[in-house]
Amino acid sequence: MRRAVRVLAAPLLLLPIGAGQDRVPAPRTIDLVITNGQVIDGTGTPARVAEIGVDGDRILYIGQRPRGITARRTLDAAGLTVTPGFIDPHTHSGPDARSPDAARRQLANHLLQGVTSIAIGNDGGGDSDIAALFARLTANPTGPNVASFTGFGEIRLKVVGNRDRAPTPAELDTMKGHVARAMCDGALGLSAGLYYAPQSFAKTPEVTALAAVAGRHNGIYETHLRDEGSASIGLIPAIDEAIAIAREAKLPLHIAHIKALGADVQGMAPKVIAHIQTAQKSGVTITADQYPWEASSTSLAAALVPRRAQDGGAPAMVANLKTLEPQLRKDMAEQLRIRGGAHAILLVSGPHKGQRLDALAAQWQLDPLDAAARILIADPGTSIASFNMTQRDIDAFARQSWVVTSSDATNGHPRRMGSFARGWRMFAREAKLMSPERFVQRSSAQTAQILGLPDRGILAPGKFADITIVDSANYAERATYDRPDEPSTGVRYVLVNGRFAVDKGQLTGTLAGRPLPKPRQPEWTCPA
Repeated sequence: MRRAVRVLAAPLLLLPIGAGQDRVPAPRTIDLVITNGQVIDGTGTPARVAEIGVDGDRILYIGQRPRGITARRTLDAAGLTVTPGFIDPHTHSGPDARSPDAARRQLANHLLQGVTSIAIGNDGGGDSDIAALFARLTANPTGPNVASFTGFGEIRLKVVGNRDRAPTPAELDTMKGHVARAMCDGALGLSAGLYYAPQSFAKTPEVTALAAVAGRHNGIYETHLRDEGSASIGLIPAIDEAIAIAREAKLPLHIAHIKALGADVQGMAPKVIAHIQTAQKSGVTITADQYPWEASSTSLAAALVPRRAQDGGAPAMVANLKTLEPQLRKDMAEQLRIRGGAHAILLVSGPHKGQRLDALAAQWQLDPLDAAARILIADPGTSIASFNMTQRDIDAFARQSWVVTSSDATNGHPRRMGSFARGWRMFAREAKLMSPERFVQRSSAQTAQILGLPDRGILAPGKFADITIVDSANYAERATYDRPDEPSTGVRYVLVNGRFAVDKGQLTGTLAGRPLPKPRQPEWTCPA
């Protein structure tokens, strides 16, 4: 397949420690020298104590200081771990990144976990006008760097509308044109969320046609699977659909927040892993990301309401819920069973935030389905945390060399504030499912390679100075399901493009992030 993304099973090729210093003129005063830190460079190679010199937005040297170099600031990192800034490939932080409010654009939830670059536009929600997005981010900078997918859902909604029908040939051509334009303007690839209406109305060939356009522009296909459990076609068939799209469209597949969700598929991780590995051996490039929490998060409507009842958007759904005819009630009851029952549903937005569905139904003296209908009629966008996964499955996915770290950051869920810190605590420090070097690799260099972001995710001379310095013994999440907005602990310093975004554990307010467009290639055919 073209432009395959190779899993980093071995260290990346990079300049050795100390490389480049013979090219540094002397004497010279640079911006920053970091001394005495335990450096984990992102490539998977063993940690070592090394000095790092930073000048402007780049790393100048690692290792022995070149002759004649002095620094405006020296940071003694003794007892601390120095890593590349982490890269989050799956967030829902677009509204914050685009906000007119500088405090929101700081994206403190990411910086305080040591994340210096994020991807937005996931689950099919990415902008179709990537040029306008990046122009806005340039004029109104963010705390971390921001890359973006273009979204199948956004494009389909714009062209076809919120309806359960196939596009006409002319509409399909228009949609392809949107993808081509977005890719030429720097999108990472095409994201899709086939679990969600109206994207769920699309058949596989329609998605494949748009993914092929992204593939011709060296993009990836990033997908929230049509089914992560047994809500519709089933988990394995949904994976097969994603593989078929990637194979036919000739581009790499990236599975968002990989999981086995719901009562019917718990314990299926080994089967899922084996299934994916078979496809990988056949030549399909497949990677995935993961957040380390046992509860997922979505809308109450997406969790319980069949897609046929959402044809026409929220007004049509509300009308259907007001009648709640027997077949709709039966279908919703089945979805609630899959989700583990009413106690497994925690409301995380709206006036009933923090309450379980079963408790609210008891308070109202209603059946849980009638309680859910009442909630959705009042607020169709109500969000939930849904306790559907087992630690055994989470751990099995975490061990895979092709799975990287993500947050799937959404309001009301602790994953927004604590996914990277929790992953370090659980996987590297406590359970020891992986070494610290592997955790850093899966959270930085490997993610940069999957997304196609050059010069990010590695500590090496000439790379961008996105650097995180943590107290590794105390780096952990504090956010919980009851208190989802608590910031993580243990992050001492964060540099974004050579500027301090976190200094001595405190946010500086510096907005040094940049848009990260995927580099355009000269052979591409781009719309005028």
